[in-house]
Amino acid sequence: IALNNRALLEQMAQLFESLIHLINTAIDEKSPYTGGHCERVPTLTMMLAEAAVRTGVGPLAGFTLDDDDRYELKIAGLLHDCGKITTPVHVVDKATKLETLFDRIALVDTRFEVLLRDAEIAHLKGVLDSSSYQQRIASLQADRETLRRSNAGGEFMSDAQVAEIERIAAHVWRGPDGNLRPLLDAEETMNLCIRRGTLNAAEREIINNHIVMTIRMLEALPWPPHLRKVPEYAGGHHERMDGKGYPRGLTREQMSIPARVMGIADVFEALTASDRPYKSAKTLSESIQILGRMKLDQHIDPDLFDVFLRERVYLDYARQFLDPAQIDRIDWHQVPGVSAELADELSATDPVQ
Repeated sequence: IALNNRALLEQMAQLFESLIHLINTAIDEKSPYTGGHCERVPTLTMMLAEAAVRTGVGPLAGFTLDDDDRYELKIAGLLHDCGKITTPVHVVDKATKLETLFDRIALVDTRFEVLLRDAEIAHLKGVLDSSSYQQRIASLQADRETLRRSNAGGEFMSDAQVAEIERIAAHVWRGPDGNLRPLLDAEETMNLCIRRGTLNAAEREIINNHIVMTIRMLEALPWPPHLRKVPEYAGGHHERMDGKGYPRGLTREQMSIPARVMGIADVFEALTASDRPYKSAKTLSESIQILGRMKLDQHIDPDLFDVFLRERVYLDYARQFLDPAQIDRIDWHQVPGVSAELADELSATDPVQ
């Protein structure tokens, strides 16, 4: 009877994990740009957690995990983004500022074609002389290129660049009904003036809401005692050490070590991922530089960041999941947040030269 009960429990555990993988497959298949994220983050989470157990120095020297702890963290990692099943695909996949179900820059291009046509007609009718006509064409082409660059969302927009978009938006064109209208409507102007990335404030709120849904979904489940911390671990990966994260604004002292582990794993996976519509994949050195600044900004746990480097977790993950071209040499003495002592240690034993 005991053997039968054990076999039954193992079968139930296998079914439970299979259902989790089923959910993750559905989430990853929703978007070609996040495929694999739900599987890579738990892998990196466990790699960093095991490194924290191994470390014999620093504040984490006494950190331990038993088999139940490991399983609990593994399940939390697998479910950390389950709330994304409620996130609209067109928001997750928004690759440009004007994209909805399609990229509306094509509509803007059509309006420019109308303005270019009208300028040519004015020239042929003698309303514009050749010099004025050429200036008008050059100005329109320059403005169109400005909007195209802005639409890509590849770099931070300054106040001067935002003002330039607003100037261009005030151009008027004659629509199909014969009436004059602004080149860009208010919603298009607002999107093209997004200062960083491609998401406006409302869309960012929709994206951020996935973690609220994750917590709500997981807290609704009747977890057994050995899995009762799954909602806490899974729901904390967007919190910050200084309390400025979301959704609960927890500080470092209010978060468990496993929850802080998952925060670093989620960030590093996102930085190095090559399948995001709004950015190119970062190299290893670029990603470590960013993590170092995040340590100084109290975004991620400083002690876990040191373990992440000292135990070469970043490199083990990179060799398993990154393109070889991303694995470059790191100048450890130039990485923010890395002490001179740790930089010397890492430089002396760095396998990537």
